[in-house]
Amino acid sequence: ANDAHNLLRPELIESLYYMYFLTNDRMYQDWGWNIFQSFEKYTRQTDGYSSINDVRNKDNVRPRDKMESFFLAETLKYLYLLFDAQNLFPYDEWIFNTEAHPLPAYKN
Repeated sequence: ANDAHNLLRPELIESLYYMYFLTNDRMYQDWGWNIFQSFEKYTRQTDGYSSINDVRNKDNVRPRDKMESFFLAETLKYLYLLFDAQNLFPYDEWIFNTEAHPLPAYKN
């Protein structure tokens, strides 16, 4: 209950994507942009991104020197989709599996 780490997980960004798509409320994009800026500021490293140990201490986030593959495969993908003005994957034509891979929706 006292965890202060950030593993760069995609679930929040995924939720923002779906909420934006369903409501068209820019608030969700604003939140996504703020999260992305925080990733850039606190988790960006020379050769990628790193999970961090302490989100409560902005002066010493203590990088873990580890970036899980889901950060690229899911977290950044959902951030991209959140801001995709062309809507490359319309909600009624595509679904995303648990790893955020787009699959064509089955139509009767």
